[in-house]
Amino acid sequence: MTTTTTLPTRNEAWGFWGTMQLSANEHIAAAWAIASEAIARATGSSPEGVRDFLDSRHGRHFADDVASGISRGLALQEAIDAAITRWMGWKINRRMSRETGIPHGLPYLTGLVADYAIMAELPY
Repeated sequence: MTTTTTLPTRNEAWGFWGTMQLSANEHIAAAWAIASEAIARATGSSPEGVRDFLDSRHGRHFADDVASGISRGLALQEAIDAAITRWMGWKINRRMSRETGIPHGLPYLTGLVADYAIMAELPY
């Protein structure tokens, strides 16, 4: 069994954390940990890439998807798994590839998280 490192959010006001506070406030720490670990497993990305993705505007949209699953009656883990499945089913299109450099055809979640992982390694 593989274990992953879950990094704390750097953006409690927005991104995944801020959005999930509105729908699962009492379970926000659990939602963060479950989403972080599940995304890392699904994408094979670094903890920094996962954290930065979840802290971003894309993380906010991912949280909207999770919250939608919860509102349909899914348990937290099921809602996160359903969102991951949906985001992995979408593909990076040509336009996004040109704009970001993420390879065309890559699963959307994998591409975005990898992009954030690469940006986390860049010196500023």
